[in-house]
Amino acid sequence: MTINRAEKGGALLAVLWMSAALAAIAFTVSTTVRSEIDRVSGDSEGLRAHYLASGSVERAIQYMLWGGDYRNPDGSPRFWDFTQPRLTFRYASGDAIVQIMPESSKLSVNTATVEDLAKVIAAVGGPQAPAAAIAQAIIEWRGGGNSLDSFYLSFGPTFRPRHASFQEIEELLSVRGVTSELFYGSFVEDAQGRLYARGGLRDCLSVWGSPAGPFDANSVSPALLDAMGVPGDVSARLMALRPTTVFRTPADLAAAGINSPRLTVGGNSIWSIRANARLRHPDGSPSDVVRSAGAVVKLLDRRQYFMMPVHVLRYYDDAWSEFAVAPPRGVVQKVQ
Repeated sequence: MTINRAEKGGALLAVLWMSAALAAIAFTVSTTVRSEIDRVSGDSEGLRAHYLASGSVERAIQYMLWGGDYRNPDGSPRFWDFTQPRLTFRYASGDAIVQIMPESSKLSVNTATVEDLAKVIAAVGGPQAPAAAIAQAIIEWRGGGNSLDSFYLSFGPTFRPRHASFQEIEELLSVRGVTSELFYGSFVEDAQGRLYARGGLRDCLSVWGSPAGPFDANSVSPALLDAMGVPGDVSARLMALRPTTVFRTPADLAAAGINSPRLTVGGNSIWSIRANARLRHPDGSPSDVVRSAGAVVKLLDRRQYFMMPVHVLRYYDDAWSEFAVAPPRGVVQKVQ
């Protein structure tokens, strides 16, 4: 039986098409497998980083429990005291930066005037935020005025403003005009196109905050400094020094050239804890995966509550801060 050239060409073409189809299938399968491996790896790293962050919050609470009882030979705190705004925990699998901030470094959302609220909203949201209208909505939510009741009721028959003090700062998300970007913060771009984290209302306002200051220099938000009228050069100098300097007394502020009646050192009995954990690769390089956790605690009188002087009020599975973007250089204290 003789096979002509046309038949040979057809067979060869069929083989080539079959090879191309099999190659495409193999490429698709390999791409899917690689994508699934990357996804599972990312989920695994995210879960590990989450437990690293939540474990660091628990460790920080334990350090606060021990803080007043253990000292180094030179008298410095072995674990934590009121003048330590940051702790760095280094583990075999990664690092965690823990911020410990007094709530008095924020403005009280329940007692602030409409003018101060408008200044804070403008400082956080920029000129595009209708600061005056949002500030008035906050005032009506927490107390007098019912001009916005019809707006809230339009979302459902059971949704209405409280006309009472805020019990949790997250209630702000229900106030007219308060967006998630305004509450949690966003990113700003400089002239070179680099993105920087900008805090939100939750970094400036608190239900346990100070009526009008002074605010703790170690943890006060830059936006709150601007809103409260602290001169720009003083605020810039404070922000430049804070990643590498801990101010333990008001005299430390004066020595650093930071003079403002709005600033002090220390806080009240309510403190926020935020832990940002970043894994470390086997070669020692930092991972791109970052997870956060946080808590709000109340420090009780050790003489009366010596068994448990730290009471946890709230716990957050996600408590993002600017330290989640880039670890600060020259961390003051390193705890192994």
